[in-house]
Amino acid sequence: MASVANRANPLLNTLPHFLTWRSLGFRSICSGRMGFSSQAQKQPEPEIPFPATKVLETFKEDFEIGSRLITFETGKMARFANGAVVLGMDETKVLSTVCSAKGDAVKDFLPLTVDYQEKQFAQGVIPNTFMRREGAPKERELLCGRLIDRPIRPLFPAGFYHEVQVTASVLSSDGKQDPDVMAANATSAALMLSDIPWAGPIGMIRIGRIEGQFIVNPTMDELSLSDLNLVYACTRDKTLMIDVQAREISEKDLEAGLRLAHPEAVKYLEPQIRLAAKAGKHKKEYKLSLMPERTLENVAQLAEAPIEAVFTDPKYGKFERGEALENITQDVRKALEEECDDESLRLLPKAVDTVRKKVVRRRIIAEGSRLDGRRLDEVRPLYCESGNLPMLHGSSLFSRGDTQVLCTVTLGAPGDAQRLESVVGPPSKRFMLHYSFPPFCINEVGKHGGLNRREVGHGTLAEKALLAVLPPEDDFPYTVRINSEVMASDGSTSMASVCGGSMALMDAGIPLRKHVAGVSVGLVSEVDQSTGTIKEYRILTDILGLEDHLGDMDFKIVGTQDGITAIQLDIKPAGIPLDIVCESLEAARKGRIQILDHMEREISAPRTQDDRNSPRLATLKYSNDALRRLLGPLGALKRKIEDETGTRISVSDGTLTIVAKNQSAMDKVLEKVDFILGREIEIGGIYKGTVASVKEYGAFVEFNGGQQGLLHISELSHEPVSRISDVVSVGQQLSLMCIGQDVRGNIKLSLKATLPQPRSQTNNLAVESVPSMKQAPSVWAATGDVSNGQEHHSPLSEELPVSKYEVNVIKSSASSSPPVVVRSVAECDAEEKCTGLVQNSKTTSEPIGRLKSDRKSVQNTLKTSKSLSQKEGDMDEKEQNISSHTHTSNNLNNMEDPVTAKSLKLGTKVTAKVYQIRTGGLVLDLGGGLRGMYRFEANGMKDFEINDELRVECVSFSSKGIPVMSLVDDE
Repeated sequence: MASVANRANPLLNTLPHFLTWRSLGFRSICSGRMGFSSQAQKQPEPEIPFPATKVLETFKEDFEIGSRLITFETGKMARFANGAVVLGMDETKVLSTVCSAKGDAVKDFLPLTVDYQEKQFAQGVIPNTFMRREGAPKERELLCGRLIDRPIRPLFPAGFYHEVQVTASVLSSDGKQDPDVMAANATSAALMLSDIPWAGPIGMIRIGRIEGQFIVNPTMDELSLSDLNLVYACTRDKTLMIDVQAREISEKDLEAGLRLAHPEAVKYLEPQIRLAAKAGKHKKEYKLSLMPERTLENVAQLAEAPIEAVFTDPKYGKFERGEALENITQDVRKALEEECDDESLRLLPKAVDTVRKKVVRRRIIAEGSRLDGRRLDEVRPLYCESGNLPMLHGSSLFSRGDTQVLCTVTLGAPGDAQRLESVVGPPSKRFMLHYSFPPFCINEVGKHGGLNRREVGHGTLAEKALLAVLPPEDDFPYTVRINSEVMASDGSTSMASVCGGSMALMDAGIPLRKHVAGVSVGLVSEVDQSTGTIKEYRILTDILGLEDHLGDMDFKIVGTQDGITAIQLDIKPAGIPLDIVCESLEAARKGRIQILDHMEREISAPRTQDDRNSPRLATLKYSNDALRRLLGPLGALKRKIEDETGTRISVSDGTLTIVAKNQSAMDKVLEKVDFILGREIEIGGIYKGTVASVKEYGAFVEFNGGQQGLLHISELSHEPVSRISDVVSVGQQLSLMCIGQDVRGNIKLSLKATLPQPRSQTNNLAVESVPSMKQAPSVWAATGDVSNGQEHHSPLSEELPVSKYEVNVIKSSASSSPPVVVRSVAECDAEEKCTGLVQNSKTTSEPIGRLKSDRKSVQNTLKTSKSLSQKEGDMDEKEQNISSHTHTSNNLNNMEDPVTAKSLKLGTKVTAKVYQIRTGGLVLDLGGGLRGMYRFEANGMKDFEINDELRVECVSFSSKGIPVMSLVDDE
């Protein structure tokens, strides 16, 4: 009915609520009658419900380490996870969560997975990928995941084979702190809060050192200045993990850093215990897959004696020993099948491995006997070979026992550096070591491809070790890549990669400061079961693969003769005393020195070899307009040059970088670049040009990217030439030498200077030295020639001041002979007669300025032997008037008396009159209507008057051709 009323009178829709029938108590309008509505029928308007405020119960623990406030927080985020903790330090926050599988364990090992994520939102950046989202884990994320995995894995109880997943995510980063250590401590706290059985907590700390002073929790800026990057993880009294990158730190200093790191890392433990007491869950009873004692006894009775016989014989190699152990396992299987012992058959492989471990450890502890018969501190036999692949930039083959690694070095341009997209650290790296472990190296069949966490970790360890001895980037602009291919593996392949990589770098001619070698140290210990302390232990140098598998520790230590450059410690038990770790450093040093001696005997200095296979790198500086011409439309011209020459060209702001396989390819690409862009004109430089036009007095030649120079008829040949067309023609290509620049800045070229001198004239020649102005682009050579006992040095360590993205010019070698201009005796006599003067002017070695090139030159005019830069005054304002009386000539060889514009040249002495006196100097009348100028010396104006006669000498010409004179005293 309300709708009917609305249609009858639409104004009812617009009335306020207090004037409506319903608000006044009327029921409705129906058939012209009105009625009152009862109170029971009056319906209140429903109220809009508001959601209640949810209260998140959060727990916090604040504490301070190394002058930095650190916070553990739980209960606010990831509440459904088994354990979740946010750790904050300054403005960097990391979330770590822990979850475990619900069902029973179905595997015979701990399937622990640690995923570390650095998404770009943490630093306020959108990913620079096509999909604008993060893809597969990056190399740094894999390494940080390993850093978390290594200390927490030994603390899970034996027989706990349930799947566990740890996910650490960087929520925000201020770029000051590396989140990897924070993620490890957050993971420890999350495990403490969860119901997963775990013997934590742990603490992880980073230690740096600047100028001998240790720094706890250093920032990224402090790490860039530090010679030590130590990451240390521990429980309250034992060491769990060590990761070190250093610049040849001594064992004594490293031990001091370790002993400082332990109490600092322990400070993380109490806050985690307090947080777990507030918000932790009760530990769940998980089913542990432990081996029954009866099964172990049955297998030991059948297999222990044969296994000990195999391990007693040192003649067994890796595969012979493995085949013998497999035969023993099959014999035990047959015996158990006859006994119908199904439970022992199911656990047979693990039981045999347990017996094998027991036998090996007992022999090492009791007798000091190793599997291959070596002493505890003895290194396996070594084989070193460098340059085994001569076509490559650098190569080496390193063998230690049965372990063999092939290392190759490839050099590239600075633009080939790897780009990094991490929340902290540098944006790129120019040195890369890629470690590869193919299945054939252990005689297995398997799929090989993609990023492998183990391969990434081993390669990074070797990369950090070698980085300490590489030359600085300013002195060595190459990008370097080492490929380490494992040919055979029987333990310590990562340490073999370090040794092989060091030799390959020297084989490539890279000026390493010294060799780097590494050795892996193992530990076998006997533990008191009642107290859990180590009763007896043995330290093993250069462990085999089986000793690594059956031992307690894999301690990889890398360094030079003078100190340690990298360390990686992984353990299997729930911690090792720090005293044993420090004791292992000395054993590693002795083994490392033995290996370095073998490497030094093979190659002890950067190699020099034939230039045919050595790479070249050149850096040139041009204007951006010139570089755009070189690139061409959409880079088409650049790609064409690369395809034709086999080189690689990279362009940055004002800098052109060229990488060539050898000098021949470098010459080809430089010739093409010079033809397109040109280069600085240098006296003594040889240039290829094309004759543009022929005149009676000479030819104009186009060269150096469109520039023109004059080839005078007198510079065509050593023999007299009557007609220039008899020697050159339009369109002919010539190789010419730049011999100078006239007073107008015109470039003079010579053909005869490039031709051999006739022998018939050698006895009648007067030689006048011309300073060498030859300059070249900054070219880095990977190798150099050594000949005739001349002084030589590493070709890559030549004194070339090449800085990153900057070009410098190589000056001519002082030992090289300067180019000369040859004149006949008759020409010299004629010149002396006509001038009556003996010339003895000198010029300095400076490049001539380009006239039409966009390239930035060092200087546009030749410098004279005397500087005339003082007291410019208002002389420049009057030069135009003086130049109206000045006439210059391109030919400075012919002079006439009296002095004229044609006869005046550098060094000419004349008597001049003072024509005008200016603030900055004098205008001189040189005679014959020729005007010159004299600038006052630094001590100020002297007393001069109009028409005073002065004895002056021509020392230079201004940019407008005006002679610049200086006073001389004739005795």
